[in-house]
Amino acid sequence: MHKVAIVGRPNVGKSSLFNRLIGRREAVVADFPGVTRDAKEGLMLYHNHRITLIDTGGLWSGDEWEQAIREKAEWAMEGAQAVIFVLDPREGLSAADYEVADWLRRLGKPVIVTANKIDSQKHEPYLAELWGLGFGDPVAISAEHARGLDDLMDRVMKYLPEDDEDVPDIAPIRISLIGRPNVGKSSLLNAITQSDRAIVADLPGTTRDSLDVEWDYGGQRFVLVDTAGIRKKPDTAIEDFAIQRSQAAIERSDVIWLVVNATDIGDHELKLANLAYDSGKPVIVVVNKWDLVPDAELKSTEKDLNQKLHHISFAPRVYTSAINDYGIHDMLAEAMKLYEKWQSRIGTSELNRWLEVWQMKQRVPNFHGKPLRMYFMTQVETAPPTFAIFCNRADFVTRAYEGFLQNRIREDLELAGVPVRLKWKEKGPYKKGEADED
Repeated sequence: MHKVAIVGRPNVGKSSLFNRLIGRREAVVADFPGVTRDAKEGLMLYHNHRITLIDTGGLWSGDEWEQAIREKAEWAMEGAQAVIFVLDPREGLSAADYEVADWLRRLGKPVIVTANKIDSQKHEPYLAELWGLGFGDPVAISAEHARGLDDLMDRVMKYLPEDDEDVPDIAPIRISLIGRPNVGKSSLLNAITQSDRAIVADLPGTTRDSLDVEWDYGGQRFVLVDTAGIRKKPDTAIEDFAIQRSQAAIERSDVIWLVVNATDIGDHELKLANLAYDSGKPVIVVVNKWDLVPDAELKSTEKDLNQKLHHISFAPRVYTSAINDYGIHDMLAEAMKLYEKWQSRIGTSELNRWLEVWQMKQRVPNFHGKPLRMYFMTQVETAPPTFAIFCNRADFVTRAYEGFLQNRIREDLELAGVPVRLKWKEKGPYKKGEADED
């Protein structure tokens, strides 16, 4: 896998270029500087080359994030075969541009000077100043209008060897970390990967975009997705869009780690639990900062958790501390176990044997002397396991009885911890159509 880093000062269009090259809107983009902080990876294919692109935060930003962003950019440069140095020549070269250029010279990587926001030929005279940086002929592009991208990639390709690497046979498990701001999601990601991939600070809202990190554990490949903290009410448009990106990351995930702060559990956890459950993905409740709970308060804290997260009481819990790595391996082991269950398929004959048992264990709903009759059950989907039950009247199914069946399916069919969905299909003289229930 080849690696190419995108660098530059703030607000020159690095994230716009990153999104354009990978073909989807992965990075948050805005018209003011400082939006991107972490180094974000994305995969692109170009002329039979598989390339990992890395979008970095704005360098020499002059704010409190400057040092942390530079450290992440230096990480991105490790192993990179080429660097795309993005500038906005229409604004002229700034002191920050020269600082970035000096830094790149010290690193000794191949650099492609990329003049962004050159929307037409009339803007090309702005390129003359860029020659003075000493990196050779600049490439004129417009990320917004997809102008000059082939010229840019042709220049990048000169530094990349032929891609003869075999594509791994094992598909990665995608896991998203979701939770309120400042519950320790980024710290957990760093503890798992034993690195400082994500910027960590005591301020809520440090992570502004979802951050994908590839990781290998026990021979299984993972893509770990650190998402922006989800508030009840976003403070800014950037936060609002970041939350939308977090929700999209959940939809693309295979497993969800719902991270909660053991010392500060609020009503908002219930909303996040519902969001995770409604996605149909296996959820693991990660109770972080467990080391901060006094021994005398352990039982009361667990009781509070049970009350706040009763909607997904079936979800397994892992107690962790990102500071001392407590529970980190349990997070990955539990994720692998749930992922396998999530994709499991149960034979029809086994399902119908259990359907008879369940009807004997719990009396079926009865309306005006007419009982619910269930004739047949089969699994129609995996991920999540979804079962169709043919019955006489779908409107006779109560929420309590459906919950009973879902619990029995999880317990008797060894699907503990996995969301289960039921589809009710009417059959017989009362048939009025079909009703689907989650």
